Amino acid sequence: MRIRRLHKKPAALEITAFLNLIVVLVPFLLSTAVFSRLAVLQLTLPAQSSSLENLKGDLQLEVVIRPDALEVGDRIGGLIQRIANLHAAAPGAGAGTAAAVMAGTAPAGTPAGNYDVKALSLLLEQIKARFPDKNDATVLAEPDTSYDVLVQVMDAVRVGHQVQGANVVRAELFPEISIGDAPIRARQGGS
Repeated sequence: MRIRRLHKKPAALEITAFLNLIVVLVPFLLSTAVFSRLAVLQLTLPAQSSSLENLKGDLQLEVVIRPDALEVGDRIGGLIQRIANLHAAAPGAGAGTAAAVMAGTAPAGTPAGNYDVKALSLLLEQIKARFPDKNDATVLAEPDTSYDVLVQVMDAVRVGHQVQGANVVRAELFPEISIGDAPIRARQGGS
């Protein structure tokens, strides 16, 4: 009697599902690696004092919007200049309210006055003259900062005015603006 044998074909390796998985997984892993790199904080202690004349090297410009002032500084070098608000006392409010706002001891809800955006713009023009290749700046705002104030400060950081002959022209200062939360100011005093 004749024996019948089955002729089995060698099994083919089916890798299309694996390739689909790799095609989806590789971009996901690469994007996750980039975001985890951004999560690393590089901490450096600021210098004790800093001014426009002391700036050297790489500038990391920060403009912090506080209720009582605008603080312009270098992330590494520290505070460059503090621009106090232009206060207009509210009708019926005494001089004590404006003084409390300027000192930073005003109660919550006290009007903080107007920010001196022109002085900010002039200071940023001086910084731009010293660092002409620098295009980025960070605007840090406290949680209760109004949208209008944020936009005014961003406009002052982004564009300045220069006199060319008899004309005043708009000049780019720091067009690449990043926005973030202002660092919490340490309480001054006993508590």
